[in-house]
Amino acid sequence: MKKLKYILGYLSFHLSLVLFLFFIFIKQGLCILYIDINAPTIRKIKVAIVDFSPIDKEEKRPDLGQKLTKIVENDLNLSGYFSIIEKSAFLTKQVDIKNPNLRDWSAIGAELLIVGRYRTIEKSIQVEVRVFDVYWAKQIIGRRALGELKFVRYIMHKLDNEIIKALTGAPGIFTTKIAFVSNITGKKEIYIADYDGYNMRQITFYSGITLFPKLSPDGRKLMFSSYKSEGPVLYIKDLNTGVVRIISERKGLNVAGSWSPDGKRIAVTLSLKGNPDVYIMDTNGNIIKRVTRYWGIDSDPCFSPDGKKIAFVSNRSGSPQIYIHDLETGKEERLTFEGKYNSDPSWSSRNKIAYSCMLDNNFDICVINPDGTEMRRLTQGPGNNEAPCWSPDGRYIVFSSNRTGRYQLYIMTANGENQVRITPLNADYTSPSWSP
Repeated sequence: MKKLKYILGYLSFHLSLVLFLFFIFIKQGLCILYIDINAPTIRKIKVAIVDFSPIDKEEKRPDLGQKLTKIVENDLNLSGYFSIIEKSAFLTKQVDIKNPNLRDWSAIGAELLIVGRYRTIEKSIQVEVRVFDVYWAKQIIGRRALGELKFVRYIMHKLDNEIIKALTGAPGIFTTKIAFVSNITGKKEIYIADYDGYNMRQITFYSGITLFPKLSPDGRKLMFSSYKSEGPVLYIKDLNTGVVRIISERKGLNVAGSWSPDGKRIAVTLSLKGNPDVYIMDTNGNIIKRVTRYWGIDSDPCFSPDGKKIAFVSNRSGSPQIYIHDLETGKEERLTFEGKYNSDPSWSSRNKIAYSCMLDNNFDICVINPDGTEMRRLTQGPGNNEAPCWSPDGRYIVFSSNRTGRYQLYIMTANGENQVRITPLNADYTSPSWSP
Protein backbone atom coordinates (compact mmCIF):
# COMPACT_ATOMS: atom_id res chain seq x y z
CA MET A 1 0.00 0.00 0.00
CA LYS A 2 1.33 3.41 -0.87
CA LYS A 3 1.61 5.93 1.94
CA LEU A 4 0.29 8.71 -0.31
CA LYS A 5 -2.74 6.64 -1.28
CA TYR A 6 -3.31 6.02 2.40
CA ILE A 7 -3.09 9.76 3.13
CA LEU A 8 -5.36 10.61 0.27
CA GLY A 9 -7.86 8.07 1.50
CA TYR A 10 -7.74 9.48 5.02
CA LEU A 11 -6.92 13.39 4.31
CA SER A 12 13.07 -7.30 22.11
CA PHE A 13 13.49 -7.48 19.60
CA HIS A 14 16.15 -8.94 21.72
CA LEU A 15 19.67 -9.07 20.44
CA SER A 16 20.74 -12.72 20.52
CA LEU A 17 22.40 -13.41 23.85
CA VAL A 18 24.86 -15.86 22.42
CA LEU A 19 28.06 -17.04 23.98
CA PHE A 20 30.04 -16.61 20.81
CA LEU A 21 33.77 -16.89 20.38
CA PHE A 22 35.84 -16.58 17.21
CA PHE A 23 39.32 -18.00 16.78
CA ILE A 24 41.55 -17.18 13.82
CA PHE A 25 43.58 -20.35 13.76
CA ILE A 26 45.22 -19.97 10.35
CA LYS A 27 46.88 -16.77 9.20
CA GLN A 28 45.08 -15.36 6.23
CA GLY A 29 46.94 -15.45 2.95
CA LEU A 30 47.84 -12.57 0.73
CA CYS A 31 45.51 -9.59 0.93
CA ILE A 32 43.69 -10.38 -2.30
CA LEU A 33 40.14 -9.15 -2.83
CA TYR A 34 38.45 -11.88 -4.83
CA ILE A 35 35.27 -9.86 -5.40
CA ASP A 36 35.12 -6.17 -6.33
CA ILE A 37 31.86 -5.14 -4.70
CA ASN A 38 32.10 -1.67 -6.25
CA ALA A 39 32.09 -2.96 -9.83
CA PRO A 40 28.98 -2.17 -11.96
CA THR A 41 28.50 -5.91 -12.55
CA ILE A 42 29.98 -8.82 -10.64
CA ARG A 43 31.06 -12.14 -12.13
CA LYS A 44 29.86 -14.89 -9.84
CA ILE A 45 32.54 -17.13 -8.36
CA LYS A 46 31.96 -20.87 -8.68
CA VAL A 47 32.05 -22.39 -5.22
CA ALA A 48 31.72 -25.96 -3.98
CA ILE A 49 30.34 -26.39 -0.45
CA VAL A 50 30.82 -29.80 1.12
CA ASP A 51 28.33 -30.95 3.76
CA PHE A 52 29.67 -30.20 7.24
CA SER A 53 30.84 -33.39 8.96
CA PRO A 54 30.88 -34.35 12.66
CA ILE A 55 34.23 -34.08 14.42
CA ASP A 56 33.42 -37.02 16.69
CA LYS A 57 32.28 -40.47 15.54
CA GLU A 58 29.83 -40.58 18.46
CA GLU A 59 28.23 -37.24 17.52
CA LYS A 60 24.63 -37.19 18.81
CA ARG A 61 23.44 -34.85 16.03
CA PRO A 62 24.82 -36.45 12.85
CA ASP A 63 22.00 -34.88 10.82
CA LEU A 64 23.04 -31.33 11.72
CA GLY A 65 25.73 -31.12 9.04
CA GLN A 66 23.26 -30.69 6.18
CA LYS A 67 21.46 -27.90 8.07
CA LEU A 68 24.73 -26.00 8.57
CA THR A 69 25.59 -26.45 4.90
CA LYS A 70 22.20 -25.14 3.75
CA ILE A 71 22.61 -21.98 5.83
CA VAL A 72 25.97 -21.30 4.18
CA GLU A 73 24.55 -22.03 0.74
CA ASN A 74 21.59 -19.70 1.28
CA ASP A 75 23.77 -16.86 2.62
CA LEU A 76 26.20 -17.06 -0.29
CA ASN A 77 23.35 -17.33 -2.79
CA LEU A 78 21.60 -14.25 -1.40
CA SER A 79 24.85 -12.29 -1.48
CA GLY A 80 24.80 -12.44 -5.28
CA TYR A 81 28.53 -13.08 -5.49
CA PHE A 82 28.56 -16.85 -5.97
CA SER A 83 27.40 -19.65 -8.23
CA ILE A 84 27.03 -22.76 -6.08
CA ILE A 85 28.00 -26.03 -7.75
CA GLU A 86 25.46 -28.83 -7.45
CA LYS A 87 26.55 -31.70 -5.22
CA SER A 88 25.73 -34.19 -7.98
CA ALA A 89 28.82 -32.88 -9.78
CA PHE A 90 31.18 -33.63 -6.87
CA LEU A 91 33.80 -36.29 -7.54
CA THR A 92 34.09 -37.02 -3.84
CA LYS A 93 32.15 -36.28 -0.66
CA GLN A 94 34.93 -37.22 1.77
CA VAL A 95 37.28 -34.28 2.32
CA ASP A 96 40.24 -33.81 4.61
CA ILE A 97 39.39 -30.40 6.10
CA LYS A 98 43.04 -29.58 6.74
CA ASN A 99 44.48 -30.84 3.45
CA PRO A 100 41.82 -31.41 0.76
CA ASN A 101 42.76 -32.76 -2.66
CA LEU A 102 42.04 -29.58 -4.57
CA ARG A 103 42.58 -31.25 -7.95
CA ASP A 104 39.24 -33.04 -7.47
CA TRP A 105 37.56 -29.66 -7.20
CA SER A 106 39.47 -28.01 -10.01
CA ALA A 107 38.23 -30.80 -12.29
CA ILE A 108 34.59 -29.75 -11.78
CA GLY A 109 35.30 -26.04 -12.30
CA ALA A 110 35.24 -24.91 -8.67
CA GLU A 111 37.16 -21.74 -7.92
CA LEU A 112 36.59 -21.91 -4.18
CA LEU A 113 36.03 -24.84 -1.84
CA ILE A 114 34.29 -24.50 1.52
CA VAL A 115 34.58 -27.33 4.03
CA GLY A 116 33.49 -27.49 7.66
CA ARG A 117 32.93 -29.69 10.65
CA TYR A 118 31.16 -29.41 13.96
CA ARG A 119 30.78 -30.85 17.46
CA THR A 120 27.79 -30.57 19.80
CA ILE A 121 28.36 -30.58 23.53
CA GLU A 122 25.06 -30.70 25.45
CA LYS A 123 23.40 -27.36 24.53
CA SER A 124 26.42 -25.88 22.77
CA ILE A 125 27.95 -26.27 19.33
CA GLN A 126 31.45 -25.77 18.00
CA VAL A 127 31.78 -25.09 14.27
CA GLU A 128 34.92 -24.93 12.15
CA VAL A 129 34.99 -23.69 8.56
CA ARG A 130 37.79 -23.31 6.01
CA VAL A 131 37.81 -21.72 2.56
CA PHE A 132 40.33 -22.76 -0.10
CA ASP A 133 41.38 -21.10 -3.34
CA VAL A 134 41.30 -24.08 -5.71
CA TYR A 135 43.40 -22.50 -8.48
CA TRP A 136 46.23 -21.31 -6.21
CA ALA A 137 45.89 -24.37 -3.96
CA LYS A 138 45.92 -22.39 -0.72
CA GLN A 139 43.68 -21.74 2.25
CA ILE A 140 42.15 -18.27 2.26
CA ILE A 141 40.47 -18.26 5.64
CA GLY A 142 39.89 -20.51 8.64
CA ARG A 143 37.46 -19.77 11.45
CA ARG A 144 36.13 -21.59 14.50
CA ALA A 145 33.07 -20.53 16.50
CA LEU A 146 31.42 -21.68 19.73
CA GLY A 147 27.90 -20.81 20.82
CA GLU A 148 24.58 -22.07 22.07
CA LEU A 149 22.95 -24.65 19.83
CA LYS A 150 19.64 -22.76 19.76
CA PHE A 151 21.43 -19.86 18.06
CA VAL A 152 22.99 -22.01 15.36
CA ARG A 153 21.67 -19.86 12.49
CA TYR A 154 23.18 -16.76 14.06
CA ILE A 155 26.49 -18.57 14.53
CA MET A 156 26.58 -19.61 10.89
CA HIS A 157 25.61 -16.11 9.74
CA LYS A 158 28.55 -14.74 11.73
CA LEU A 159 30.90 -17.22 10.09
CA ASP A 160 29.53 -16.39 6.65
CA ASN A 161 30.08 -12.68 7.34
CA GLU A 162 33.72 -13.53 7.97
CA ILE A 163 33.90 -15.35 4.65
CA ILE A 164 32.44 -12.37 2.80
CA LYS A 165 34.84 -9.99 4.55
CA ALA A 166 37.83 -12.14 3.58
CA LEU A 167 36.76 -12.23 -0.07
CA THR A 168 35.52 -8.65 -0.51
CA GLY A 169 37.14 -6.57 2.23
CA ALA A 170 33.67 -5.53 3.47
CA PRO A 171 31.46 -7.14 6.16
CA GLY A 172 28.48 -9.26 5.15
CA ILE A 173 24.81 -8.55 5.86
CA PHE A 174 23.91 -11.94 7.29
CA THR A 175 23.22 -10.89 10.90
CA THR A 176 20.95 -7.96 10.00
CA LYS A 177 17.19 -7.80 10.66
CA ILE A 178 14.16 -6.77 8.61
CA ALA A 179 10.84 -5.49 9.97
CA PHE A 180 7.70 -5.60 7.84
CA VAL A 181 3.90 -5.72 7.82
CA SER A 182 2.05 -8.99 7.24
CA ASN A 183 -1.54 -10.22 7.40
CA ILE A 184 -0.64 -13.76 8.53
CA THR A 185 -3.24 -13.54 11.33
CA GLY A 186 -5.84 -11.88 9.10
CA LYS A 187 -4.91 -8.48 10.55
CA LYS A 188 -2.05 -6.20 9.56
CA GLU A 189 0.61 -6.60 12.23
CA ILE A 190 4.36 -5.97 12.35
CA TYR A 191 6.93 -8.74 12.33
CA ILE A 192 10.72 -8.93 12.50
CA ALA A 193 12.84 -11.62 10.86
CA ASP A 194 16.46 -12.35 10.04
CA TYR A 195 17.59 -10.80 6.78
CA ASP A 196 16.81 -14.09 4.97
CA GLY A 197 13.23 -14.33 6.26
CA TYR A 198 13.97 -16.96 8.93
CA ASN A 199 13.19 -16.64 12.66
CA MET A 200 10.11 -14.54 11.97
CA ARG A 201 8.36 -13.24 15.09
CA GLN A 202 5.34 -11.05 15.64
CA ILE A 203 6.00 -7.69 17.30
CA THR A 204 2.56 -6.07 17.51
CA PHE A 205 -0.65 -7.74 18.69
CA TYR A 206 -3.25 -5.04 18.16
CA SER A 207 -5.76 -7.05 16.06
CA GLY A 208 -6.22 -4.03 13.84
CA ILE A 209 -4.25 -2.11 11.26
CA THR A 210 -0.61 -1.46 12.06
CA LEU A 211 1.57 0.14 9.38
CA PHE A 212 4.90 1.69 8.35
CA PRO A 213 7.46 -0.04 10.60
CA LYS A 214 10.80 1.77 10.84
CA LEU A 215 13.71 0.20 12.71
CA SER A 216 16.12 2.60 14.42
CA PRO A 217 19.72 2.76 13.13
CA ASP A 218 20.93 0.59 16.02
CA GLY A 219 18.08 -1.90 15.57
CA ARG A 220 16.88 -1.49 19.15
CA LYS A 221 13.69 0.50 18.60
CA LEU A 222 10.74 0.29 16.25
CA MET A 223 8.60 3.23 15.12
CA PHE A 224 5.20 2.52 13.61
CA SER A 225 1.67 3.85 13.14
CA SER A 226 -1.40 1.96 14.33
CA TYR A 227 -5.16 2.19 14.57
CA LYS A 228 -5.16 0.29 17.86
CA SER A 229 -7.12 3.24 19.29
CA GLU A 230 -9.24 5.57 17.16
CA GLY A 231 -6.61 7.10 15.23
CA PRO A 232 -3.54 6.68 13.24
CA VAL A 233 -1.29 7.05 16.31
CA LEU A 234 2.51 7.06 16.20
CA TYR A 235 4.38 4.73 18.56
CA ILE A 236 7.95 3.73 19.41
CA LYS A 237 8.62 0.31 20.88
CA ASP A 238 11.83 -0.59 22.69
CA LEU A 239 12.63 -4.03 21.34
CA ASN A 240 14.82 -4.93 24.31
CA THR A 241 12.38 -4.07 27.08
CA GLY A 242 9.10 -4.36 25.16
CA VAL A 243 8.01 -0.92 26.39
CA VAL A 244 5.73 0.94 23.93
CA ARG A 245 5.41 4.73 24.04
CA ILE A 246 2.96 7.02 22.23
CA ILE A 247 4.98 9.59 20.31
CA SER A 248 2.19 11.47 18.61
CA GLU A 249 -1.59 11.22 18.82
CA ARG A 250 -2.25 14.66 17.41
CA LYS A 251 -5.45 15.34 15.51
CA GLY A 252 -5.30 13.99 11.98
CA LEU A 253 -2.41 12.02 10.54
CA ASN A 254 0.47 10.66 12.59
CA VAL A 255 2.46 8.64 10.09
CA ALA A 256 5.91 7.13 10.62
CA GLY A 257 8.63 8.31 8.26
CA SER A 258 12.27 7.66 9.13
CA TRP A 259 14.97 7.91 11.79
CA SER A 260 17.89 10.29 11.55
CA PRO A 261 21.26 8.55 11.13
CA ASP A 262 22.15 9.19 14.79
CA GLY A 263 18.77 7.89 15.99
CA LYS A 264 18.00 11.11 17.91
CA ARG A 265 15.37 12.55 15.57
CA ILE A 266 12.46 11.21 13.55
CA ALA A 267 10.86 12.58 10.39
CA VAL A 268 7.10 12.07 10.24
CA THR A 269 3.97 13.17 8.39
CA LEU A 270 1.43 15.17 10.41
CA SER A 271 -1.66 17.12 9.33
CA LEU A 272 -1.73 19.71 12.12
CA LYS A 273 -2.51 22.57 9.74
CA GLY A 274 -4.93 20.69 7.52
CA ASN A 275 -2.57 19.58 4.76
CA PRO A 276 -0.21 16.67 5.43
CA ASP A 277 3.29 18.07 5.95
CA VAL A 278 6.69 16.75 6.95
CA TYR A 279 7.88 17.46 10.48
CA ILE A 280 10.96 16.58 12.51
CA MET A 281 10.47 15.50 16.11
CA ASP A 282 12.66 14.19 18.89
CA THR A 283 12.07 10.64 20.09
CA ASN A 284 9.76 11.92 22.84
CA GLY A 285 7.37 13.39 20.28
CA ASN A 286 8.32 17.06 20.67
CA ILE A 287 8.23 18.93 17.36
CA ILE A 288 11.63 20.36 16.48
CA LYS A 289 10.86 21.73 13.05
CA ARG A 290 8.15 21.91 10.43
CA VAL A 291 9.92 21.01 7.19
CA THR A 292 7.31 21.60 4.44
CA ARG A 293 4.73 24.38 4.10
CA TYR A 294 3.11 23.73 0.74
CA TRP A 295 -0.54 23.47 -0.19
CA GLY A 296 -0.13 19.92 -1.51
CA ILE A 297 0.36 16.62 0.26
CA ASP A 298 3.93 16.09 1.52
CA SER A 299 4.80 12.68 2.95
CA ASP A 300 7.26 9.74 3.02
CA PRO A 301 10.24 11.64 4.51
CA CYS A 302 13.66 10.01 4.78
CA PHE A 303 16.97 11.44 5.99
CA SER A 304 20.18 11.68 3.97
CA PRO A 305 23.20 9.74 5.32
CA ASP A 306 24.59 12.89 6.97
CA GLY A 307 21.21 13.92 8.39
CA LYS A 308 21.34 17.32 6.69
CA LYS A 309 18.69 16.74 4.03
CA ILE A 310 15.35 15.02 3.68
CA ALA A 311 13.84 13.37 0.62
CA PHE A 312 10.04 13.34 0.56
CA VAL A 313 7.06 12.87 -1.74
CA SER A 314 4.80 15.71 -2.82
CA ASN A 315 1.95 16.11 -5.30
CA ARG A 316 2.51 19.86 -5.59
CA SER A 317 3.34 19.45 -9.29
CA GLY A 318 0.13 17.54 -9.96
CA SER A 319 1.44 13.98 -9.56
CA PRO A 320 3.43 12.45 -6.73
CA GLN A 321 7.14 13.17 -7.23
CA ILE A 322 10.19 13.11 -5.00
CA TYR A 323 11.75 16.32 -3.69
CA ILE A 324 14.79 17.07 -1.54
CA HIS A 325 14.75 19.61 1.29
CA ASP A 326 17.99 21.05 2.68
CA LEU A 327 17.47 21.34 6.44
CA GLU A 328 20.16 24.01 6.80
CA THR A 329 19.11 26.37 4.00
CA GLY A 330 15.45 25.43 3.61
CA LYS A 331 15.94 25.06 -0.16
CA GLU A 332 13.76 22.49 -1.92
CA GLU A 333 14.37 20.93 -5.32
CA ARG A 334 12.39 18.43 -7.33
CA LEU A 335 14.39 15.22 -7.85
CA THR A 336 12.28 13.01 -10.13
CA PHE A 337 10.82 13.95 -13.51
CA GLU A 338 10.39 10.56 -15.17
CA GLY A 339 7.36 8.52 -14.15
CA LYS A 340 3.80 9.52 -13.41
CA TYR A 341 3.84 8.36 -9.78
CA ASN A 342 7.03 8.27 -7.70
CA SER A 343 7.05 7.48 -3.98
CA ASP A 344 8.69 5.53 -1.13
CA PRO A 345 12.16 7.16 -1.22
CA SER A 346 14.93 5.38 0.68
CA TRP A 347 18.35 7.07 1.01
CA SER A 348 21.29 4.69 1.29
CA SER A 349 24.47 4.99 3.32
CA ARG A 350 26.28 5.10 -0.05
CA ASN A 351 24.29 8.21 -1.08
CA LYS A 352 21.85 6.66 -3.55
CA ILE A 353 18.08 7.08 -3.46
CA ALA A 354 15.83 4.14 -4.27
CA TYR A 355 12.12 4.68 -4.84
CA SER A 356 8.94 3.23 -6.35
CA CYS A 357 8.35 4.57 -9.84
CA MET A 358 5.47 4.12 -12.26
CA LEU A 359 7.02 4.35 -15.71
CA ASP A 360 4.51 2.09 -17.46
CA ASN A 361 1.38 0.72 -15.85
CA ASN A 362 3.09 -0.97 -12.90
CA PHE A 363 5.35 0.19 -10.11
CA ASP A 364 9.04 -0.69 -10.33
CA ILE A 365 12.10 0.01 -8.21
CA CYS A 366 14.36 2.76 -9.52
CA VAL A 367 17.52 4.38 -8.15
CA ILE A 368 18.89 7.87 -8.70
CA ASN A 369 21.68 10.08 -7.43
CA PRO A 370 20.65 12.93 -5.08
CA ASP A 371 21.59 15.42 -7.82
CA GLY A 372 19.12 13.81 -10.22
CA THR A 373 21.68 12.02 -12.39
CA GLU A 374 22.06 8.36 -13.36
CA MET A 375 18.44 7.32 -12.90
CA ARG A 376 18.14 3.53 -13.38
CA ARG A 377 15.21 1.14 -13.39
CA LEU A 378 16.09 -2.03 -11.45
CA THR A 379 12.94 -4.13 -11.79
CA GLN A 380 10.70 -4.75 -14.77
CA GLY A 381 8.13 -7.43 -15.36
CA PRO A 382 4.77 -8.65 -14.11
CA GLY A 383 3.23 -7.15 -11.01
CA ASN A 384 4.16 -4.18 -8.86
CA ASN A 385 7.51 -3.71 -7.13
CA GLU A 386 7.30 -1.23 -4.27
CA ALA A 387 8.61 0.09 -0.95
CA PRO A 388 12.39 -0.31 -1.43
CA CYS A 389 14.66 -0.16 1.60
CA TRP A 390 18.46 -0.29 1.59
CA SER A 391 20.56 -2.66 3.63
CA PRO A 392 22.67 -0.89 6.29
CA ASP A 393 25.77 -1.13 4.06
CA GLY A 394 23.91 0.25 1.02
CA ARG A 395 24.76 -2.75 -1.18
CA TYR A 396 21.36 -4.47 -1.23
CA ILE A 397 17.70 -3.52 -1.49
CA VAL A 398 14.71 -5.28 0.03
CA PHE A 399 11.35 -4.55 -1.59
CA SER A 400 7.79 -5.82 -1.80
CA SER A 401 6.42 -7.33 -5.01
CA ASN A 402 3.17 -9.04 -6.02
CA ARG A 403 4.71 -10.77 -9.03
CA THR A 404 3.50 -14.10 -7.59
CA GLY A 405 -0.03 -12.81 -7.03
CA ARG A 406 0.52 -11.91 -3.35
CA TYR A 407 2.95 -9.36 -1.99
CA GLN A 408 6.24 -10.95 -0.99
CA LEU A 409 9.60 -9.55 0.11
CA TYR A 410 12.59 -9.84 -2.22
CA ILE A 411 16.25 -8.99 -1.86
CA MET A 412 18.43 -7.82 -4.75
CA THR A 413 21.84 -6.26 -5.18
CA ALA A 414 22.14 -2.50 -5.60
CA ASN A 415 22.32 -2.91 -9.39
CA GLY A 416 19.09 -4.93 -9.54
CA GLU A 417 20.67 -8.35 -9.98
CA ASN A 418 20.00 -11.57 -8.05
CA GLN A 419 16.36 -10.92 -7.08
CA VAL A 420 15.45 -13.60 -4.53
CA ARG A 421 12.20 -14.05 -2.60
CA ILE A 422 12.74 -14.39 1.18
CA THR A 423 9.17 -14.76 2.50
CA PRO A 424 6.73 -17.70 2.23
CA LEU A 425 3.65 -17.61 0.02
CA ASN A 426 1.20 -17.97 2.91
CA ALA A 427 0.33 -14.25 3.29
CA ASP A 428 1.18 -10.72 2.14
CA TYR A 429 4.40 -9.02 3.23
CA THR A 430 4.89 -5.27 2.74
CA SER A 431 6.66 -2.14 4.01
CA PRO A 432 10.12 -3.58 4.81
CA SER A 433 12.61 -1.77 7.03
CA TRP A 434 16.23 -2.99 7.27
CA SER A 435 18.55 -2.46 10.22
CA PRO A 436 21.76 -3.93 11.72
